Amino acid sequence: MAQKTAGGNAAFHNFHNDYAHIADPNERRRLALAEIDKAPFGWYHVRAIVVAGIGFFTDAYDIFAIGLVTTMLGVVYWHDAKKNPGKIPSNADTAIKVATSGGTVIGQIGFGALADIVGRKKMYGLELILIIFATLAQSLSAASPAMSIVGLIIFWRVLMGIGIGGDYPLSSIITSEFATTKWRGAMMGSVFAMQGIGQFAAGIMALIVVSGFKESLLTAKTQAACGGVCGLAVDKMWRVIIGFGAVPGCIALYYRLTIPETPRYTFDVARDVEKAGEDTKAYIQGKHEGHPDEIQRIQALQNAQVNLDTPKASWGDFFGHYSQWKHGKVLLGTAGSWFFLDVAFYGLSLNNTVILTAIGYNGGANVYEIFYKTAVGNIIIVCAGAIPGYWVTVLLVDTIGRKPIQIMGFSLLTIIFCIMGFAYNKLGEHGLLAMYVLAQFFFNFGPNATTFIVPGECFPTRYRSTSHGLSAAAGKVGSIIAQVLIGPLRTRGTPTTANPSPWLNHVMEIYALFMLCGLFTTLLIPETKRKTLEELAGEVPGTPNYDPVTAGHVGRKESQDVYTSSNEVGHDKA
Repeated sequence: MAQKTAGGNAAFHNFHNDYAHIADPNERRRLALAEIDKAPFGWYHVRAIVVAGIGFFTDAYDIFAIGLVTTMLGVVYWHDAKKNPGKIPSNADTAIKVATSGGTVIGQIGFGALADIVGRKKMYGLELILIIFATLAQSLSAASPAMSIVGLIIFWRVLMGIGIGGDYPLSSIITSEFATTKWRGAMMGSVFAMQGIGQFAAGIMALIVVSGFKESLLTAKTQAACGGVCGLAVDKMWRVIIGFGAVPGCIALYYRLTIPETPRYTFDVARDVEKAGEDTKAYIQGKHEGHPDEIQRIQALQNAQVNLDTPKASWGDFFGHYSQWKHGKVLLGTAGSWFFLDVAFYGLSLNNTVILTAIGYNGGANVYEIFYKTAVGNIIIVCAGAIPGYWVTVLLVDTIGRKPIQIMGFSLLTIIFCIMGFAYNKLGEHGLLAMYVLAQFFFNFGPNATTFIVPGECFPTRYRSTSHGLSAAAGKVGSIIAQVLIGPLRTRGTPTTANPSPWLNHVMEIYALFMLCGLFTTLLIPETKRKTLEELAGEVPGTPNYDPVTAGHVGRKESQDVYTSSNEVGHDKA
């Protein structure tokens, strides 16, 4: 029996003492996790959302900002180009943007697996350090006779992408494992909604920088003529925009490095019952981590190795678990849905030029107007559809449910892309603008949010991070395909100055097919609303998902008998 610990008052209840008299590690685990699941929403939940959300803020900021920055790079480094002076070549532009996605795939799989192997706490913060370092390195990069600026930017954006990729599974599962069951979807949705704030911040930062260098930018009528003082101003501008992306990460870094290990990981993977109980108490009290009595901790560890139900993680168990269709189909559903979503989500940005023209924010009489209109136009686009969609999801995801929102989103997006494709030439600029805003809204009040939330909930703790990482990586592979293979199809045919993308309508039709496929893969995922993570993992007897093998209830009696017999033999010899 564990001894009681000091501390606790009316404001900060000592949960550890509630379970100190309970010897069974499974019962202590159940009661401790129940405290997290039923805890009232408090400031410690808000803190968890903000600390986790900073990563997605930085992620969205960097990805959105590079769309503005590549235009500036063209002015600085292709000022004297023989073809299209002042504009970055399309191959270089695509390579810089795809580099981040390539690194993200590596980070999602690598950090996802490592978080299950060595723990969430040990990995959380490392990915943010990598993002901060690579972001600052980009802003300080410059071309040389031996190295082009494109090569340097690609190198640092791959490294930054690895950090961004690690943030996907880590922030999702840490938020999920600390969240109260009632508001888990809203908490995870709020973390993901920071992407919209990051996009907005990138537009605002670009607007501030452009306004700050207004006098210098007014000296040139076109991007090709932007040399001297104008070129110097643009060179400073892109560095400030990129470099600012590291600031929020620096603020959040301390909190990430000092976050406690999630009690679920400590219980189920580390199998450290005493530490998990103390960490549960510390989290609810707003402290960094618990500090159990080390002697009791060692005794509890030895007891838990045999008596704790949850199976130990191993490669054999991993493949055995997902080789069963009832578990494998869920991973296929989360990964497939994310893949199909991201193909169209990243491909929709191909319409940005048309949309900016429709709202009167494309081009200008001088370089200042060109950059000013681009920044303001992108802010309008983000505010019109993306940000509202994110926060409607936060409001309704725990009421409507994840699966209905995802099915609704894919269904409506299939219709919207069909309209954009088959009626492209009849819609006109204003009709296309309306479809674009609706698509942005139902991406974010739809599968873009739910594909992030569901993988953080529906897998067992010992493989939750790996499974989320694999699902997210499938999505980024989809985004790479959209940018490298499908996107260039829009210039098929005979491009002209008036119509530079003659095949864009057919590309929209292709995206409609991907949305329809996403609708079918959604049918493979479970509804996770208002269910505990243990119930979703099949560990709770009497629930529809219950699986005695996953729960570790098969063979437990035999292992206990062996443990008891060995102890009796040891005592007899003594």
